[in-house]
Amino acid sequence: MLTGERQPALIRDIFGNPFRPMTFRSTWRSPTVVELASWMYESRDFGAMPNLADELQRAGCDSADLLDHCRGTGPHVRGCWAVDLVLDRI
Repeated sequence: MLTGERQPALIRDIFGNPFRPMTFRSTWRSPTVVELASWMYESRDFGAMPNLADELQRAGCDSADLLDHCRGTGPHVRGCWAVDLVLDRI
């Protein structure tokens, strides 16, 4: 069972901020962005989240919420809203 400060952080990682819905532009789904997000999703290793932010930015992403989330300290888990947006799972 999750307790303390970890539980809210995991909930934010999975659901994001319901009061600030995110619009994802398909042009941000470059092959590198999708490949990186797919690798993290399948391996469950989210250490490359800052790299995902860099690649999203290179693809033209200007969403501070998305980029800040990817560069944040986490925790990040399978089901992370940012990775799911990239992979069109939401």
